[in-house]
Amino acid sequence: MRFFVPTVLVLAIACGSDKSNETVDRDTLTQRQKDSILANSRIPNARAVGRAMKAADSTSAGIRRADSVARDTTEF
Repeated sequence: MRFFVPTVLVLAIACGSDKSNETVDRDTLTQRQKDSILANSRIPNARAVGRAMKAADSTSAGIRRADSVARDTTEF
């Protein structure tokens, strides 16, 4: 009898289903897509998200331009 309870417990744990293998990742949008949807919504101050995205894009483009100039002017 003293082995019955631990045996049942071990079997119950071993037979339990693992839900992590069965779950589906339903969030297929990228963060940029989510931000774009938010920026175009009617939520108050949502346009600030769009302006922030444009500012980030502008900064990234400037950095890429500076990197390409630096790459073209450095000697190997």
